[in-house]
Amino acid sequence: MKPSVNQVRSAVAVMMVSASLYVGIAQHEGYVEVAAPPVAGDVPTNGFGSTAGVRLGDKTTPVRAMIRLLNEIEDVYAAGVRKCVTVPLYQHEFDAYVSLAYNVGVGAVCRKADKRTVDDQGKPKQPEPDRLIDVLNKADYDEACRRIKSFNRFQGKVMRGLTIRREAEYKQCLGLA
Repeated sequence: MKPSVNQVRSAVAVMMVSASLYVGIAQHEGYVEVAAPPVAGDVPTNGFGSTAGVRLGDKTTPVRAMIRLLNEIEDVYAAGVRKCVTVPLYQHEFDAYVSLAYNVGVGAVCRKADKRTVDDQGKPKQPEPDRLIDVLNKADYDEACRRIKSFNRFQGKVMRGLTIRREAEYKQCLGLA
C-alpha cells in the first residue's frame, strides 16, 4: 500500500498511540462489568479485555475500565512494541501492532525466532523460521503485516472472532482501514 504524500515512517520511540486505536480496541474487546473468561479455558477479563490482576467475579465500571484501558495500552502494550521494533513505522502500522499486542501479549508479538543451530545439550537442530518481529525488523513491511493474520488461534484452534480481528488489524497495518 502506498501511503499518502503526507505520511512519513517515524521512529517508534517517539510514536504515540492514536485515539482511533483506543476506540478500536474498546470496540473489539467490548465492555464486561464482571470478570469472566471470554472463551472456555481463557483467563478472566473485565472492562475492555483487561487481564492483569483480574480475578473471576471482579467488578469494574465503564469509567474505571476506560481509564485502565488507556493506561494499559500506553504503559504496557505500546511500550512493549517500542522496545522490540527497530525500524520506523507509519502510525497505522504502529497502531496495528499495538492492537495485536493488546490481544495476544507483547511477548507473542516480540518473540524472535531461535536461530541457534545447536540446542542446549549441544545437539544439532534446525533454526526456527523468522517470526513477525524478525520480518518487521528487516523492514519487510508487507510481509510483517501479513503475519498478523497468523495470530488467529486459541489453544491451537482457529477462532472466528480472532480471524475477523486479525483481518481488521492486517488492513489497518496496510493503511486500508
